[in-house]
Amino acid sequence: MKKWIVLGILAVLFIFILAAIGMVVGTYNSLVVLEQGVQAQWAQVENVYQRRYDLIPNLVATVKGAANFEKSTYMEVTKARSRVGQITAGAMKNIINDPKAFAKFEGAQNQLGSALSRLLVTVENYPDLKATQNFRDLQAQLEGTENRIAQERRLFNEAAQRYNTRLQTFPTNIIAGFFGGKFAPKPYFKSTSGAEKPPKVDFGK
Repeated sequence: MKKWIVLGILAVLFIFILAAIGMVVGTYNSLVVLEQGVQAQWAQVENVYQRRYDLIPNLVATVKGAANFEKSTYMEVTKARSRVGQITAGAMKNIINDPKAFAKFEGAQNQLGSALSRLLVTVENYPDLKATQNFRDLQAQLEGTENRIAQERRLFNEAAQRYNTRLQTFPTNIIAGFFGGKFAPKPYFKSTSGAEKPPKVDFGK
């Protein structure tokens, strides 16, 4: 009789251990999937920022060719672009797990966006420049890029929110702790003054 009791207890313990292992494995895999979603969306954010970064030299070259165009305006854009370029590949590699590096990157990009917006507003005073085909082509590309930046930032925040919410729920928060710093909370893009609207790029007036 005692033998069957012992076997029953062992069977219950075995089932409990299997259930615990299954829960840990399931939680780990779900966090990996959510984190990969954040990583994939971050790659999209990088792509659209790179697109804007690559368009700026052509924009600056175009406005420099306009008679009497304010040098300080396009120099501000050039300097802001340079600050973005100074963020090293090493810093970018793990940026979504480093809130300070993420904030620095976001700040540099916001400064570039603001400088670019001011330049585009200044262009309104130069109708001959606005009328050139090259500038009109840049208009379409920049307008699309700024809209994509706003969209991809929003999608990144949504992916980060799904991951962070799962990470902070019980018992996921305890299980995640078993893996050290592998599963770190993800930062969010924060709104700045006027950030709810992308810079207006309208040279058709």
